[in-house]
Amino acid sequence: MVSEDAGVSDEAGGGVGEDDGRWRTLLDALLEALPAGAVVQGPDDRVLAANRRFTRMFGAEVRAGGMPVFGAESRAGGIPGGRHVHRTAEIPLADGRTLRRVIEPLRHGGAYLGALWTYDDITEHKRRERDLERDNVALTELARQRNAFTAAASHELRTPLTSIISFCELLTDPAFGALTHEQASFLEAVRRNADRMQRVISDLLLTTRMRATAGLELEFGAVEVDRMLLDAVLDRMGAAQEAGLFTVLECAPGPLLRGDRHRLQNVLANLLENAAKYTPAGGRISVTAAPHGEFWEIEVADTGIGVPEEFREEIFNGFVRAPNARTGGYPGTGLGLAISRAIVQLHGGAITVGGAEGGGAAFVIRLPVAGPPPAGETA
Repeated sequence: MVSEDAGVSDEAGGGVGEDDGRWRTLLDALLEALPAGAVVQGPDDRVLAANRRFTRMFGAEVRAGGMPVFGAESRAGGIPGGRHVHRTAEIPLADGRTLRRVIEPLRHGGAYLGALWTYDDITEHKRRERDLERDNVALTELARQRNAFTAAASHELRTPLTSIISFCELLTDPAFGALTHEQASFLEAVRRNADRMQRVISDLLLTTRMRATAGLELEFGAVEVDRMLLDAVLDRMGAAQEAGLFTVLECAPGPLLRGDRHRLQNVLANLLENAAKYTPAGGRISVTAAPHGEFWEIEVADTGIGVPEEFREEIFNGFVRAPNARTGGYPGTGLGLAISRAIVQLHGGAITVGGAEGGGAAFVIRLPVAGPPPAGETA
């Protein structure tokens, strides 16, 4: 039926012209539907059609069958003919705009039919890129200055602190005379706070070193988890008893863990110190551990103030503390948990916090028995 109509139209002398008109209308409609400025170029490199976006973009006068006439694009390289491959370029214009030009060759049955040229105004995108680059440079310099200041200040503070701690030890020596109970308590307070300041300085230096070297170098070996936990609990037992807290340790038998015992001990010390700090007198600290498949799971739980749910991820970022810790008069820098997470992640593990039964916080460390996977592999 279509063929018959076409034949009649051809005999009437108008069929071919009508087909050409329909195809021309379809081409114009397709170009206008494109979200970019567009030009269709024929196989002889002459323009077949262009959309209004192209005209507005360049203020161009485009004549079908001829070459486009516009100033900005011709100054930026014009429309070169005979390039029958896909090409992309960013073109800076004299008026300050930047355009992305894409040339897409048109082929059918192996024959080259011409090319579709599209233009997008990416001026704002390039401006944001430049702003982001400037911000990154500025932030990098600020980070460098911060690290330099932290390192310098920490080293300057370490010297007088070492002297303070040394003189505290000398004054407690009976050879220098007996102290009254009140004097001994004052001296113990000095020593206790000096030790705390020394730990803060150590955390600052460790954080600075981690930022400067993109991590820590670990010394891996076979770790007896039960012995490591016992040593960690015994090291903090004095502080827990002084705070009026009861500590419980339960560790199931299991395989040796491949890890850096010294660094893992630092993580446990930090968690136990936090538990003692944020738990009122008469409270309880429980440390439990057991192997689960290819992992060891260690939990440090307390009956303290807990961590609000919305801050249970954020507190693992450096210098971040939950609101109930900041407003409750509890000292701290917010570095310990960030360092702990970095150490655990270097072991191929994870550390999370949730609510403990009966209130308080429960920190869970999950460590692969075999240690971290080889470089380039994921756990």
